[in-house]
Amino acid sequence: MEKGDGSFAPAGVYKQRAELYKGSLTSYVVISCLVAAVGGALFGYDIGVSGGVTSMDAFLKKFFYKVYVKKRQAQENHYCKYNDQGLAAFTSSLYLAGLVASLVASPITRKYGRRASIVCGGISFFIGAVLNAVAVNLAMLLLGRIMLGVGIGFGDQAVPLYLSEMAPAHLRGALNMMFQLATTSGIFTANMINYGTAKIPKWGWRLSLGLAVLPAILMTVGGLLLPETPNSLIERGSKEKGRRILEKIRGTQEVDAEFEDIVDASDLANSIKHPFRKILERRNRPQLVMAICMPAFQILNGINSILFYAPVLFQTMGFGNATLYSSALTGAVLVLSTVVSIGLVDKLGRRVLLISGGIQMTICQVIVAIILGIKFNGNDELSKGYSALVVVVICLFVIAFGWSWGPLGWTVPSEIFPLETRSAGQSITVAVNLLFTFIIAQCFLSLLCSFKYGIFLFFAGWIVIMTLFVYFFLPETKGVPIEEMVFIWRKHWFWKRMVPGTPDVEINEVK
Repeated sequence: MEKGDGSFAPAGVYKQRAELYKGSLTSYVVISCLVAAVGGALFGYDIGVSGGVTSMDAFLKKFFYKVYVKKRQAQENHYCKYNDQGLAAFTSSLYLAGLVASLVASPITRKYGRRASIVCGGISFFIGAVLNAVAVNLAMLLLGRIMLGVGIGFGDQAVPLYLSEMAPAHLRGALNMMFQLATTSGIFTANMINYGTAKIPKWGWRLSLGLAVLPAILMTVGGLLLPETPNSLIERGSKEKGRRILEKIRGTQEVDAEFEDIVDASDLANSIKHPFRKILERRNRPQLVMAICMPAFQILNGINSILFYAPVLFQTMGFGNATLYSSALTGAVLVLSTVVSIGLVDKLGRRVLLISGGIQMTICQVIVAIILGIKFNGNDELSKGYSALVVVVICLFVIAFGWSWGPLGWTVPSEIFPLETRSAGQSITVAVNLLFTFIIAQCFLSLLCSFKYGIFLFFAGWIVIMTLFVYFFLPETKGVPIEEMVFIWRKHWFWKRMVPGTPDVEINEVK
């Protein structure tokens, strides 16, 4: 929409109506968000189960015999005994498939609604879990992983959007974090299952992989029963139904201001035929940068390496039979720290949690690198005292991630896009997350072999960069209505030069 001065009006709504929003948190919203967030459990369960299964002798003996032989050789350098590209491909193939699926999911999410993608994700994940559980060769195993990836691509694309659009503005951070809470709960559950199935010598790994059907069923059934978001209904022309749902989830009929914001946003969204092309325009540069950098940094801090390969990592340090127990411990603290984050995110804001979390994570990575560099040469096992210290420091790292970059790496990108590019923006977020997850998953075992303890310093360097990025370039989004997010970029010292203004709109600080 061109203005008289030749500039372009910002995408989305044109008036700030945040102070006019009515309604409160209703049980209807809470139940809907809890059910939808189960989609995060798919991602979490796979992260947790992969590392445990790849350390089980029966699994390695059947599919990766060379790694099994190398593992049994006492003289093998601990840092390098799991270095095998085929084994890495087992973990990483899922994320490459998810990357492609997330881009396919974007038009489906936009044209058919958030629920459609949630259901597609659940069905795909179910098929993949079954294939993995009954796999008799590597090809069948990888095909199952690819189907799991398709499920994760659809789920990660739709669920954060669903949560952001259903939640009231003042509680959006906490409700959006249900996704990360489900993810961390999935990781912990997988770790505990691995701890039990490791005691079943021949087919324990099949049980670990096959139990992924449970969150898949929950996600599929939940997707069928959930209400669609008002934003999606209105965007697809069902204004009356959208208003009815909005009144129901806000617990009041006084929803005129929020309804008008959604209608304004949907009118503009429907005029955009090519959202991926639209997102590349200069006015959308801040959101695009966040959609790329936030998920990339979320992975480059090293957390997935610890969660994927926790049993392998602890075994590398000589923990022996305690590996799955140690990784279950990290899974438990991740869940607890995410719960803490849910209580703090809408009080302290996104920036405080991200910056303080980054500082704590950097310190922890450096401490682990120093301990391993001085006390562990790769051929001998780490002493019990230092092993315990490493576990404690890794747990402190996981705690910091759990209340900062873990949930907020998903929350921030899902809440900053205007409606017309929201689905495309979330697809980019998911694609970048899965791309870097794939890269790290594929390369971590080789990097561990080459860098040794230096791998922790490598990740510490990235944490410093991402913490500075948040400090300088991410504005606070706490309490800002999702359809009025465009105004925060006009107030930012750097981004305001890219986001055009509207002379007829008074810009007030959002409190």
